[in-house]
Amino acid sequence: MQRVSVIGAGTMGNGIAHVFAQWGSQVTLIDVSQSALDRALATVAKNLDRMVAKGSVTEEDKAATLGRIATATDLATGVAAADLVVEAATERLDLKLDIFRQIDAAAPAHCILASNTSSISITTIAAATQRPAQVIGMHFMNPVPVMKLVEVIRGYSTSDEVCAQVMAWSQALGKEPVEVNDYPGFVANRILMPMINEAIITLNEGVADVSAIDAVMRMGMAHPMGPLQLADFIGLDVCLSILRVLHDGLGQAKYAPCPLLVNMVTAGKLGAKSGEGFYLHTPGSKELKVSPRFA
Repeated sequence: MQRVSVIGAGTMGNGIAHVFAQWGSQVTLIDVSQSALDRALATVAKNLDRMVAKGSVTEEDKAATLGRIATATDLATGVAAADLVVEAATERLDLKLDIFRQIDAAAPAHCILASNTSSISITTIAAATQRPAQVIGMHFMNPVPVMKLVEVIRGYSTSDEVCAQVMAWSQALGKEPVEVNDYPGFVANRILMPMINEAIITLNEGVADVSAIDAVMRMGMAHPMGPLQLADFIGLDVCLSILRVLHDGLGQAKYAPCPLLVNMVTAGKLGAKSGEGFYLHTPGSKELKVSPRFA
């Protein structure tokens, strides 16, 4: 795991790059947008500053971590020397298939190809390559530098050796990998997303308001945040995408997205990333205020 390429400089991508670089890998962070790469590096630096302030890393550690991250806007160049590539692009099957075809053509023959997908079939992604035995899922949790879990997903053709290697690499990052098989939503989102969807249905049917639903789950079930706040944090568009994968893949009505969720995404109310979802979100503020739509 000397050379790692991470595709996608968004929230997950910059977090994955941060963790690999912090634990000693030379990382190439790849995105089509140089401005996105610049923002990603600034985010990594800011997160490292927080760690310095808490005493978990030193200024020297911070400088060394940032020094191990290079950037690239050309995918072929960025993966040409990689031992591991982790794709962290938008949760769209067509996009991921296109990216994996490109990675497969450009990465070294020994390179393992991983996807950070939270729901899309690893078997389907692997079928777009000439090396399906070397394709696997590495589903990190957000925020990546903090959360311990890595959901390691075996596709139909993923080899035992590749799975063992990725489990070992995840442990080397200070993570706790859990191996799961390739079914829609895997484990995390097959359980989490129906809960979030049911919370939205509960709101839509007028059983309780936003604050009450989240308070019940926080105080009654010891969840660190309520399901509606969590949906805003994940992104309502991402929640909708995952629910559609579950509904299409498993063919059961219980996975059908709530119409309120569909309407909110259509209206551009995506949660924290857009500034409004079930709550209002102001950059730099921790104040939690229910959206006027639900007040």
